[in-house]
Amino acid sequence: MQDSVENFTTPSGDDLLRAMATLANPHRMRVVAALVRERNYVSQLARQLGISRALLQVHLKKLIAAGLVTSTLEFSEDGKSMKFYEVTPFAFDITPQSIATAAETLTTADTSRADGEREEDS
Repeated sequence: MQDSVENFTTPSGDDLLRAMATLANPHRMRVVAALVRERNYVSQLARQLGISRALLQVHLKKLIAAGLVTSTLEFSEDGKSMKFYEVTPFAFDITPQSIATAAETLTTADTSRADGEREEDS
């Protein structure tokens, strides 16, 4: 991942809420931390993090949906396909004023979270 974020734009309230809700999970924070160091594929990343591939896939899908991670399908020399994941450069300026500004653009209903789970599911 690049050290700087190019073309930084202020996120909408929905985008900020989605990113913050997604990163509120410790597994997803660890996935982002691991992918900052190097892009990786599911089996290797699951071993590195000490979680199952199935659980990792769930967290990767949420990170992708929030726009924080991307994937690329590549083929090894022996023809085996491998999906590599990497962090999408992002930066959020979290201040009381930036939250107030973002809140003005919210369209997400109060009864559901931005990561797609109902509040009573958390």
